[in-house]
Amino acid sequence: MEQLLQYSPILVAVMIFLIQQRIVVTPEQLEKKHREIIEDVEERFVSIHSFHDLKDQFSEIKEKIDRIYDYVIQNNM
Repeated sequence: MEQLLQYSPILVAVMIFLIQQRIVVTPEQLEKKHREIIEDVEERFVSIHSFHDLKDQFSEIKEKIDRIYDYVIQNNM
């Protein structure tokens, strides 16, 4: 216990340095950064469900265009 008391000023100085240099973060800071990252991701990227819906819509549009193209070709000849 006396050895711990002997080195306690050094330990306090090291802890203060780590906190000032933001090497150690608090759970509140971590949660705040997590929310910022989630908001940024929601703004920049689309959800996987929306992507699949859009992909399905493109497939349907392609099929309809192919039908129209086939119809036009058949009726012109």
